[in-house]
Amino acid sequence: METIANPWLWVVFFTLVLVMLAIDLFWVGRGPARKVSVREAAIWSGVWFGLSLLFGAGLWWYLDGSVGRELANQKAVEYLTGYLIEKSLAIDNVFVWLMIFSYFAIPAELQKRVLVLGVLGAIVLRTIMIFAGVWLIAKFHWLLYVFGAFLLLTGIKMWFAADSEGGLGDNKLVKWLQSHMKLTTELHGEKFFVWKQEAGKMVRYGTPLLLVLILVELSDVIFAVDSIPAIFAITTDPFIVLTSNIMAILGLRSMYFLLADMADRFSLLKYGLALVLVLIGTKMLLIDLVKIPVAVSLSAVVIIIGTSIWLSLRRSRQTPTAV
Repeated sequence: METIANPWLWVVFFTLVLVMLAIDLFWVGRGPARKVSVREAAIWSGVWFGLSLLFGAGLWWYLDGSVGRELANQKAVEYLTGYLIEKSLAIDNVFVWLMIFSYFAIPAELQKRVLVLGVLGAIVLRTIMIFAGVWLIAKFHWLLYVFGAFLLLTGIKMWFAADSEGGLGDNKLVKWLQSHMKLTTELHGEKFFVWKQEAGKMVRYGTPLLLVLILVELSDVIFAVDSIPAIFAITTDPFIVLTSNIMAILGLRSMYFLLADMADRFSLLKYGLALVLVLIGTKMLLIDLVKIPVAVSLSAVVIIIGTSIWLSLRRSRQTPTAV
């Protein structure tokens, strides 16, 4: 696996991740269970975005002094493109989390613990999947075509399903979990398990919050399958792939609370995400025929996502509010 990173770069990155995780887990929204305000979420979302850009700038500065300006520019653009792609696709994951919490009527003040574990699970899962993916591509180059076709079909499917109403009421997985687990019908604060007396003995029951956690973690798996192949169209350097992915995931909890009260305003965003997947899938299918510069991919992603957000906000202002 060829990479521009040396052991020190890996150490610096993982140290930074641990520090950022500690801040996110023990500082952001600290204190008793409460709803995170939109203002607080917006501030911290800006902080995480700024730190991600600062990391990219630091990477460019280090590479510029060690391997030269040309390679530094290339890797910095690859990192930024990968970060924006992963951050954009993560928004769709956030919308799924909103649907899960809404379906099970989980109050905002009880969502923090689930989101913390969800983010931690996503980091561990993606780290494993990324190294496995890089190794497989190094051994089997043709897998890039498989990933490309998968992303192209996923983008087309997302486009035509963008306006469909999602729901969990008839979801077979939810029904299976509910029928195979001992679950309480009521919440018990932030607890995932409670003990109840049954037939003279204490039996452990899961709470609805446990079921929500399972669904959140499974959604991470599903979205990782979509998002990780997308960045392989930009680079197969494991350091760039991993750093752009992890930096996009960090602060996802703050972005969730920021979007929680504004989800309806981004009605056209799914179309933008679908176009990004189609673009990236096409790029992968043509990877050995046409070399599309990473800067072109970066510009296209920014334009597509930016336009879909602008059109969504414009549409929400023009839509009359029901009384």
